[in-house]
Amino acid sequence: MAETGQSSETPSSPPSLSSDNSLNLNLTHHGKAYTFTLPHSSTLTDLSNSIHTTLSIPPPNQKLLITPKTGLLKSPFPSLPLSTLVSKKILLLAPTANELTALSQPTPPTSSTLKKTARPARHIDHQKIKDRATYTFQTLLPLQHLPNSSRSLAYLERLRSDPGIQTAMSTHKFRVGALTEMDPAEHTTHESRTLGLNRNRGEVIELRLRTDAYDGYRDYKIIRKTLCHELAHNVFGEHDRNFWDLTNQIEKEVERGDWKSGGRALTEEVFYNPNEVDGGGWTGGEFVLGGVGRSGEGLNRREAMAKAAEERIRRQREAGGGGAGGG
Repeated sequence: MAETGQSSETPSSPPSLSSDNSLNLNLTHHGKAYTFTLPHSSTLTDLSNSIHTTLSIPPPNQKLLITPKTGLLKSPFPSLPLSTLVSKKILLLAPTANELTALSQPTPPTSSTLKKTARPARHIDHQKIKDRATYTFQTLLPLQHLPNSSRSLAYLERLRSDPGIQTAMSTHKFRVGALTEMDPAEHTTHESRTLGLNRNRGEVIELRLRTDAYDGYRDYKIIRKTLCHELAHNVFGEHDRNFWDLTNQIEKEVERGDWKSGGRALTEEVFYNPNEVDGGGWTGGEFVLGGVGRSGEGLNRREAMAKAAEERIRRQREAGGGGAGGG
């Protein structure tokens, strides 16, 4: 069973054993912390059933983001012992019972909507409005346990409303379940820093918004470029030629669609924003800054930036001339 939820700005604390050998497991849902008390032998399926009983969220609507390492899990849940989740954070991604009820009921017309219907505005692309409401990030999730989570939310909202991002997502019909920020401490080693991560081809995209010292935020256009890379992972998992071609296409679409502050065109193929190129190694569905180069040497930030620019121009030239190189 679960205790009542309460607003919390701290991370879900690890599960603990009570005196009767039961397990107290904490998770966060919509900014509230909930404590579930279950037998020590319970599995993730038991937790899902308890969530259903307590929060009225059926298992098919539940997604559990468990970090670090375990990842995003959804129904049917594996028989994972809850005792293995010690020291992990659990985030429940699911609409509330009230939201589910609201979605199932039509919205009654109001006097203001009736007036607008009677006088349709000119030159409104209704299909474009519908597409942008459909092909978007369904949920924005700043990390509540880090300081200034409201600033992170504003950053994520800026990305979601970016005209270039909206254009690209509508063009490719991308729908992403959740866009969230990444905790730098959980994705940093001596050799590399992960800038972005796509889980299960668009169910969750994580972006490294903050600086390593948590004293500020990274450059917006660098983060936007990382987001372009992660969106390409909605289609291609491997970093092959098809993936790089799609990444380049999305980046150009974002630049062209950004009527607020578009980039400067160097050629018909390459868009470049001065002093805002980021680069490095790529692994799996992640964008990693400071990864290992082709010759095996570790690259610092300046070297990675220069190498990324050279590599991008080389790929574009090969694509234009029919070359057979890969990204």
